[in-house]
Amino acid sequence: MKKEEELPNKVSVFPLSNFIIFPRTTVPLNIFEPRYIQMIDDSMKSSRLIGLIQPKKNSAQSEPELYDIGCLGKITSFNETEDGRYLIVVNGISRFKIMKEIKNDKLYRECEISFNDFKNDTYYKDEELKFTDLRLIFKNLKTLFEKKGYTINWKELEKNNLDQIINTLSIASPFTLEEKQALLETKDLNLRKNKLEEILKTYVSGDYINTTIQ
Repeated sequence: MKKEEELPNKVSVFPLSNFIIFPRTTVPLNIFEPRYIQMIDDSMKSSRLIGLIQPKKNSAQSEPELYDIGCLGKITSFNETEDGRYLIVVNGISRFKIMKEIKNDKLYRECEISFNDFKNDTYYKDEELKFTDLRLIFKNLKTLFEKKGYTINWKELEKNNLDQIINTLSIASPFTLEEKQALLETKDLNLRKNKLEEILKTYVSGDYINTTIQ
């Protein structure tokens, strides 16, 4: 998935609140709703590509309003459980922008998408960051996780490269869906690092309560 022309111009979309994925990050998903079982069935028969995107609000609506920016992912692992659920692993490829929603007769939603704003997502390059640049982020995250009673294997995390670390922390941290969306939409890794620091400062300095964590 390195050539721009291999990216689709339409994709099935999977709305998930407080959940984002970045290019070159991997996430597990538990699929159990009939509409998304159908979506995965169709995807497995073709490209194995799905679009992960956040709804604008936590909502029980069947068709909530979506953010414009999501991330295309490829299913790299698939298992079916005895009770009919799908356990899949998705690898992020590139962020995209929704151009319009496509009317269909399926249980799930499809959108016409564009990758024009995120052409660098499919071409990896080393960012000019050092582990020392993450010192404040690590300090504040450890404080936040301790406040929430969460644990994370920091030594294992530090074995990854910098973009994986920043993106993984952006995915895993107990932020609101609006804050996670702001992280997803940052243009590059350095801006994402700055946004992550900015968000963390509000949590560490204040007494915010948010127990959602991926």
